[in-house]
Amino acid sequence: MPLLVCPPPIFISKFIASYKLWGSLLVSILLVYQAFSTTGIGSKWGIPSYDTFYQAPRDVLISRIEQASAAQQDTAEEFRTALDKFKSVTAFNGGDLEKQFNTLNDAFKNSEAAAQDVSARVETVVTATNRLLSEWRDELNDYHDPQFKQKAQQQFDQTRRQSEQLIAAMRATQAKTEPVLGAFRDQVLFIKHNLNMQAIGSLKQESATIETDVDLLIKEMEASVAQAETFVRALSD
Repeated sequence: MPLLVCPPPIFISKFIASYKLWGSLLVSILLVYQAFSTTGIGSKWGIPSYDTFYQAPRDVLISRIEQASAAQQDTAEEFRTALDKFKSVTAFNGGDLEKQFNTLNDAFKNSEAAAQDVSARVETVVTATNRLLSEWRDELNDYHDPQFKQKAQQQFDQTRRQSEQLIAAMRATQAKTEPVLGAFRDQVLFIKHNLNMQAIGSLKQESATIETDVDLLIKEMEASVAQAETFVRALSD
């Protein structure tokens, strides 16, 4: 019977040390990303994100607004998909009910994740706006010519008003996603707890109400995106 040969302890210790080193390096990379990404935990702690180190405040704000608008568009698409899935389930006449539930549940989770992304993106717009306006406000005191200073003050006031209106619109739209998500969540749970044809049939009336809410939400998201595009054009001029 052949003898089992174990590697010397020194090789085992080196392997463990190497494993720990790479593990520590990976954790460090993840922590740095979370600290400095635009939507990571560092943004909640007030840590500047990586893009603020090499971009002017105006460019950062434009980038953040564009990202928030893209997130709103993605959310609108996810809500449309979830609504279509929900309508297909309520019109279901037979077959694998659990499969239908899983399809609807996946669509709901995608919508929920998209809405959370919008929330995070809106906060990055707020942070970038505050940075731009703070720097701009400080620089107003550097003017010597009264006419230039007055014109700069007017531009500052206009930008501040427009940014406040844009953020208010984004937050209003964001707030209205939760009731719609709540309605989707209720229906998903109801189907989960009552996997039978009678339960699904009872949801058909709810489908029309949810469809109206989703249509209204999508229209408001589209209006918010259009407002963001107008503001970005004004900043870029």
